[in-house]
Amino acid sequence: MPMRVAPLAIALASAALLIGALLFQYVGGLAPCPLCVWQRWPHGAVILLGVAAFAWPGARGLLLFAAGAAAAASAGTGVYHVGVEQGWFQATASCGATGTATNLAELRQQILTAPTARCTDVPWALFGISLAGYNALFSAALAAASWRLAASARPRDNRS
Repeated sequence: MPMRVAPLAIALASAALLIGALLFQYVGGLAPCPLCVWQRWPHGAVILLGVAAFAWPGARGLLLFAAGAAAAASAGTGVYHVGVEQGWFQATASCGATGTATNLAELRQQILTAPTARCTDVPWALFGISLAGYNALFSAALAAASWRLAASARPRDNRS
């Protein structure tokens, strides 16, 4: 693949992961937990950085490095989410794992603001790997590809 269009491939791969998550949510009916949503935000950054790397060849290496960092952030959040699902790590407070109410009114408020999906639940898995696990794997591969492209990008070479 020519270096010129490689950043678009990175952006499209990240967009495919994000679209897949949204399809599971809106077509498949799987409500996302807070950690699921946190994994999605970096993909937006990867898409923007990939498009920017395509548009500005002189900054391609730096922008692809940043895209790789954003993909790695999504992968890291995915690994943490898998750990929460498996009971290896404690869930965050936003996942509904607080229990800090001191009276009935506070308990009612916590229940009303609790996420509809729990971070510890695995609503879908394939070959024993949850959606968070697949996001971690694909995002890590996307980060590695972005960093490899960043390393091979030459700011002075605008013809490729």
